Amino acid sequence: MQADEILRGIRAPSRKFQVDATSIKALRASLELSQAKFAALLSVDLGTLRNWEQGRREPTGPAKALLRAIRNDPKAVLSALAV
Repeated sequence: MQADEILRGIRAPSRKFQVDATSIKALRASLELSQAKFAALLSVDLGTLRNWEQGRREPTGPAKALLRAIRNDPKAVLSALAV
């Protein structure tokens, strides 16, 4: 499978989503959400989101995957996360 080959370093990914301060802020802005609403949607502390957006910290693991999923299909992911 392609995913296995990418993980083993045999194949390069066709595209990468850089999770950095600019991309997180731009993603939130494209969704027209305040920092407080976006943090609540991601189930992270508002301070954590602010740290990400200001480049003091970087999301890891599940948070990074969730941000990537939102970027790839925001409508479906936001619908799935709606309370």
